[in-house]
Order: sequence, then C-alpha cells, then structure tokens
Amino acid sequence: MLHSLQFAALRRVVLTAGVLLAGLLNSAGAVAQTFAKGADTGWLQQMEANNYKFYNEQGVEQDCFRILKDKGINSIRLRVWVNPSMNDWVNGHCSPAEVVQMATRASNLGFRIMIDFHYSDSWADPGKQTKPAAWQNHSFQQLQQDVYDHTASVLTSLKANGVTPEWVQVGNEIPDGMLWPEGRAANFGQLTKLINQGYDAVKAVSPTTKVVIHLDKGNDNGRFRWFFDQLTANGGKYDVIGMSYYPYWLNQDYTASIGNLRSNLLDMASRYGKEVVVAEVGGDCAAAPQNVYDMLVAVQSAVAAVPNNKGLGVFYWEPQGYRSFSGYQLSAWGNDGKPTVAMNAFLGTGTAPVPGTNPLSNPGFEADGAATQTPAGWSSWASTPANYAADKTETGGQAGTYRLTHWLGSAYQVSTYQLKTGLPNGTYTLKAWVMNGGGQNACQLYAKNYGGAEKNVNLPTTSTWTQVQLTGIQVTNGQCEVGLWSDANAGNWCSLDNVELVAATVTSTAANARGPEVELYPNPATDVLTLVRPAAAPAATVRIYSLTGRLVLSQPVPGARQQVNIGALAPGLYQVRVEAAGYTTTRKLVKQ
Repeated sequence: MLHSLQFAALRRVVLTAGVLLAGLLNSAGAVAQTFAKGADTGWLQQMEANNYKFYNEQGVEQDCFRILKDKGINSIRLRVWVNPSMNDWVNGHCSPAEVVQMATRASNLGFRIMIDFHYSDSWADPGKQTKPAAWQNHSFQQLQQDVYDHTASVLTSLKANGVTPEWVQVGNEIPDGMLWPEGRAANFGQLTKLINQGYDAVKAVSPTTKVVIHLDKGNDNGRFRWFFDQLTANGGKYDVIGMSYYPYWLNQDYTASIGNLRSNLLDMASRYGKEVVVAEVGGDCAAAPQNVYDMLVAVQSAVAAVPNNKGLGVFYWEPQGYRSFSGYQLSAWGNDGKPTVAMNAFLGTGTAPVPGTNPLSNPGFEADGAATQTPAGWSSWASTPANYAADKTETGGQAGTYRLTHWLGSAYQVSTYQLKTGLPNGTYTLKAWVMNGGGQNACQLYAKNYGGAEKNVNLPTTSTWTQVQLTGIQVTNGQCEVGLWSDANAGNWCSLDNVELVAATVTSTAANARGPEVELYPNPATDVLTLVRPAAAPAATVRIYSLTGRLVLSQPVPGARQQVNIGALAPGLYQVRVEAAGYTTTRKLVKQ
C-alpha cells in the first residue's frame, strides 16, 4: 500500500544492471502453520534483477526468502497488475507472468500464498482505483467479464504451475470501491457485482481458496461496518475481511489505536461471522525499530485473540524493500541489506503475550544478587564435570541486572532447568527472552516431563533480546520441566532471561494464592515508584509490563518497602506484578 504523496518520490528507474540471486532454501520446517505470519514481497523480483543483495544478521549473503523464513515468516503475499509498465521498477512490473513465477518459487519453498488483485495497471488504493488502460472504454457488463476473465486466467496459470493460493484478494483497499467510476461505493450494487465476479472466478478455478475483501484503516470500526453492511445487503460474496493497519499514516503511536484495531477485529468476526486478517501492516523501522517490534507483537496478539480461530494472521507490507531501492520509509530492512530488529516480532507464535501467573522460581535470574554458577531455583546438567562451568549468570539482563548465559572456551553440552511440581493440569505457554551468537549443534528452549512429548524451539541467532514461545503444553501430571539446552562448539554462547510459564486454561482446581496487599505510591508516578507491603511479607520480585505484555523492568523486593526507578519508562499505562513463592499480586500503574 502506497499513498499518492509517496508516488512522486518513488517514481524513478533503477539504472543498475542485475542478476538473479541463486540458491534454494532448505524446505525443512516449511509446513504451513495455522497462524499466518506473512510478508508482501512484490518488489523482490525487481530488486534481485537490479542486483540488490540480502544478508542475514551475521552479514552472510542469502536468498531473501531464506532470511524471511528464518525470521518466522510462513506466508507470502504478491500483488498482480493487469498490464503494468515493464520499465518502471518501483511502480511497474508485477505482471501476471511475473507473479506466477514468484508465487511458484515461494510455494515450492513451503510458503503459503496470498494473491492481491489490484484490477489496475499500477497502484490501486483508497485514493485511486484506475481502470486498466485496456478496459477504459468497456461497458459495465464488459467490466464484469473482465474481472472474471483476468482473475480466472491468473489462477489458472498458478494452478498449471502447482500453486493453489490459500487466499485471494478481490480488490486492494477498496473502501470507496474499485474500477472507478463504475465501481465506486456510491453505486454499491454495481460494486458488489464486480466483487462477486471475482469471487466466482476464484471458486471456479480453486474452490478451497478463501476470498478476502480488503479495506484500509483497520482501526476505524465505523468505516468497516458501513462497507460490510452495504456489501451484505447487496448480496456480496466473500470469506475473509482484510485490514490494513499503519499507525505511521495516522500520525500517531500504535498505542493510541491498537485498542480500536482489536475491537474492530472482534466486531467484524462476530457481526458478519467471517474470518479476519491484517493483510498489511508496517512502521518506521529506520527511526524506531523497537517500537515497530512492539507494534507487530501487539497486532499479532490482537489477531490471535479473535475467538474460534477466526484471526488468520498478519502480513508486513514490503519488509525487504529497503529505501535505497524504493524510497519507502516503512521497510523493515536496512540499507545494509540486513533485516531490522522489528522482524524478530514474527519469531513468536502469534499468541497474546498477556502476563499471567508465573509459578517458576527466580525467572529473571536476580535472586542471587550477583553473578553466579547455577542460579537459585534452577538446576544444571553437563556432559562432563568441566562443562558445568558453561552454566552461569552475568550482567546485561533483558530488563533486570542479570541473565543466564551458556558459554565455554571449549566444546560443551549443558542444560539449565527447573522442574516445577504442584501445577494445576491444563494448557500452558512457555515464554522467554533470548539472545544467541549461533553456531551450536543445538540450542533450544524446551518443556518436558509434563505428561506429553517434549516440546522445544531453536533459539534464533540474534544480538538483541527477542522473545520466543512454546504453546500448547498440555500438563496432565501436575508438573513440567522447562530449561535451556546447549550442544555447543568452543566459544558458542546464548543467553536467557525472564522465563514465564503461563496457564492458558486450567482443568484442575488450583491457583496461586492471593498475596499480601501491595500499595504503590505515588500513582501516577514520574521517576520513582515506592512499593509498600506488610512487614512479614516474604522476599519477592517486582516486574513491570507494558500493555502489550512486554516485560520492561524487573527488580528484587527483599523487604516490606522498596523504591523502583521508573524514570526510563515511556509515559503510559503499565501492569505491576509483585511475585513471591506461592502468590502474585497485580496492580496498575500510570507513568507520567
């Protein structure tokens, strides 16, 4: 999605000669996942042809699709234009033949596919829905046939190449219709006929493909209700409601509108009985990559929280289209060819990262008050006595002072683990913040001994703190072992911090007891927050979370009174949790 003010800056011809990137991705792990974590990569073919290179975080040149897959992307979205310019690299190409080629390549690598029909020769969006030049003088009756024939033709070519798109968009951002003037929303009856022709063509070629109707401003519930009420009243046919969400174009931080997006997602699924997807999202990763990371986590959480699995997924628009090629400021890539930290948001599962009761002991590795071997509350195992030295805590924590690290100057095998007993049976999610230098034979966060097969996730190679998650841990025997396992070569390292085992559902009657009362003052607070508890309260840990569930501060509370420096936190609403053995007390905090 580009707005008309951007086009003037984007219209240029890239003059460098190009060659196609070589190499195939290993298709292991390419099995489609339920929650779509997607990237719109319409510019990729042109970038490769103009010799733009892509590099992983270690600076190794790789196929862009490989890098996207390593960042958790499992779905690719491609726009298709009718008869585009084949000279304008930024505003042209994306012809049916090129889209078939790229979709085939992505599908063969295990990606799920979304095809986005613009029904134009170039960009179609809320500000312009220009008919293809070849259709300009066609009657409305002929336009209906044009939509059907073009849609069926592209899908038939895809089918001939073994590609069955999971989703097809009939129109791109069409709050005021498409194929103007005949298909403007002012004449919703005609717009509906055009949409239905696209729908019928999709189902005729690929009955299992879901048809998406896509509007911009996913935070605007009134906009969506008006459109889909009209579409329903006129007999419109579709399967999925698609939304764009760009806080940048709203001139506000995502925290001002994420609640409206969440409410709209829930309302659309309930009001119309349809599935929903955020088909486009993006943020200014050059100026504020961590903020975009937080936004992407929040958006995925909002979609994943839609009941009855009706939240399908989230697609970043042109993450790889870095600015030296496109001039597009919301790319998630740097001009050095490497992905920004924002892309790490797709390494999670898409489940809502809302803080819950955490039964683990010393989850932030702060209890010892100093760097140590085998932190309090945790156990370790090593393949040789000498390898126990690989298990240690050190400074540089994700939110507190300390973190767990595995490192040794020689090859080692070590695990740091905690067996938690007395758990209510039910479904749990294991979360942790990690960093990893890479190079190990194995480096995994795991959960086992809970009554089912071991679950584990490989730690991503990342020099910045990244949250990983294991979902669907079905505890049936009242216990669970969680830990970090390394089978490493000399000098390999990884770090772990702020581990949470969160109950999603509980099937037996047990819960953490309510803890002693906690008083926070002042509240609202600016720089220093004071916690006051009863004199006999046990030692505890205070953890402060953002509204998106991100842990932003962790600190021991050894006595009844503790001051916490919150000066570095951004103004806003936070959740404060005071955790001790057997209880958790939660309070809200307003930071000014």
